[in-house]
Amino acid sequence: MLAQQRQAAILERVRAAGGVRVTELAAEFGVSDMTIRRDLETLHDRGLLAKVHGGATLAGTGSTDEPGFRAKSVRQPGEKAAIADRAAQLVPPGAAVALSAGTTTAELARRLVDVPGLTVVTNSLPVAEILHAGGRADQTVVLTGGVRTPSDALVGPLAVGAIRSLHLDLLFLGVHGISERAGFTTPNLMEAETDRALVAAADRLVVLADHTKWGTVGISSIVELSAAHVLVSDDGLPAEARRILGERVGELVMVRATEVRRPTGAPTTGGAAE
Repeated sequence: MLAQQRQAAILERVRAAGGVRVTELAAEFGVSDMTIRRDLETLHDRGLLAKVHGGATLAGTGSTDEPGFRAKSVRQPGEKAAIADRAAQLVPPGAAVALSAGTTTAELARRLVDVPGLTVVTNSLPVAEILHAGGRADQTVVLTGGVRTPSDALVGPLAVGAIRSLHLDLLFLGVHGISERAGFTTPNLMEAETDRALVAAADRLVVLADHTKWGTVGISSIVELSAAHVLVSDDGLPAEARRILGERVGELVMVRATEVRRPTGAPTTGGAAE
């Protein structure tokens, strides 16, 4: 395969998945890691993708770039499903939990529809809709007010004020990026403030993030890595990231991407957008 053909194929994979890893591409195309890195460098220089640690993501993913819910929901579906499966095991009946906005937390919501006596606080419109449409009669869903973002989160003073009056057992936090220096980040300043209020209201913080979030930095830090009691990610996470996160977070839980499926009877998010 010519370099130009390989680069075109790499670009198609980035557009389809939202991100790629050097090691996976090298194995797929039967070339060295260095060859793939040169391909990524060429595509980066042409403005077609953005290089990140160990791979590449779509171009235009600057620190304030915020894709919509629908665009994010098609990225890494197998990883998100496996992460949500594992996270659901942490939720006991009768708990008071918070789910932040995000496509991975929406996957988790689909797995919580049958948990008895659950109280869920969320600033996510898709999460609230999933639990409202498919949840049990003995569940309570609390949706904060606020200003709607492209990721279908409700943020700002109204959301923060509502959250600050609450005391929760668990928070499941979706994030835009993870960095050794910046911690857990988001591209939306108001969402960062709302997420920090959720962190303060919960006894335990569980972060849900697939491997593509490593090396991505949003404009605003939510909390440092050490604030997470548990981080659930997938086995696509690079070795160096595993080492760093294993030292910083309370517990690093790794899962293997699964075939995408929906729990029986769980609704879709319809026209939601992150």
